Amino acid sequence: MVGKLLTRGMLVGLLAGLLSFGFLKIVGEPQVDRAIAFETAMDEAKAQAKAAEAKAKGVALPKEEAEPELVSREVQASFGLLTGVMVYSTAFGGLFALVFALAYGRMGDFGPRATSALLAAAGLVAVYIVPSLKYPANPPSVGLADTIAIRTSLYFVMILISLAAMIAAGMLRLRLNPRFGAWNAALIAAASYIAVMAGVSLALPGVNEVPEAFPADLLWQFRIASLGAQMIMWAILGLAFGAWTERAAIAENGLRLKPAAL
Repeated sequence: MVGKLLTRGMLVGLLAGLLSFGFLKIVGEPQVDRAIAFETAMDEAKAQAKAAEAKAKGVALPKEEAEPELVSREVQASFGLLTGVMVYSTAFGGLFALVFALAYGRMGDFGPRATSALLAAAGLVAVYIVPSLKYPANPPSVGLADTIAIRTSLYFVMILISLAAMIAAGMLRLRLNPRFGAWNAALIAAASYIAVMAGVSLALPGVNEVPEAFPADLLWQFRIASLGAQMIMWAILGLAFGAWTERAAIAENGLRLKPAAL
């Protein structure tokens, strides 16, 4: 049964990847082009300033050879983007199916559709929204090359802590449910998650490497495009996977999927 769920999740992930790619191609890529143009203009301005300074001192600047372009911008914006998004979404589809197999029947008296939708909402919050509040997505030309490793490490640490806190909050809700009721238990668990992540966000170092002259509207449009693509992926995973799983259970068993079957 888990093997079928895994295959189903990866297929739904493929669909989510296609839709996310279309969204990023239309909404995100123009912002990337603008960011690259800004970076190019900044590099040219720096080169002209160095040339003027060298000329004033009577010193000849060594001729710098342009670095070869390993992958053209056209390939990056088409096949490169498609490949990256499809691999990312398919992998998350498979992971989502495995988490569903583990969580179904253990989150409460929810059917496949409700369980899938709740898991997708929790995943969007834990994997993307909360980490991005501390370390938001940035377009090209934002960020120093020397800090890529530390920035990436901090972002993944934030994701791991957020996931752990979300799982702990879910377990806390189940334990508090008999005493406080479903609604109050959910509120307490949510408040606990928010409190933990607020403390983690304050404890982790901040990273702000946005150039002063970088257009604010471009920065936010890029981040909105990134958020939109994530919302599309998680929405498709949550809704399509749940609906498919429920229909498959009805077709195979004539009734809704039972947790014991997993």
